[in-house]
Amino acid sequence: MNGYAHMAVLTIIVISAFYAVWFRDLLSSVISLAVFSLLLSLEFFILQAPDVAIAEAAIGAGLSTAIYIIALRACKALRKPNGGEGR
Repeated sequence: MNGYAHMAVLTIIVISAFYAVWFRDLLSSVISLAVFSLLLSLEFFILQAPDVAIAEAAIGAGLSTAIYIIALRACKALRKPNGGEGR
């Protein structure tokens, strides 16, 4: 049973990594990267490394995703139709 869990999680990890690169929309790519990180933390937990899994979930999925989304929102705020002028 444990081998099947490894193969299923690893297959979904590869699929989410592919979608992180394939999506043209940056927000979709960031969400796919967060899924990748969560699945990677699940794989660490399956491999009996719960401390690494917690760190990956907190930093990889939580903090990195928040930073990417904040950066995307800041870039969209800078890009205005009138060239960024306040008129």
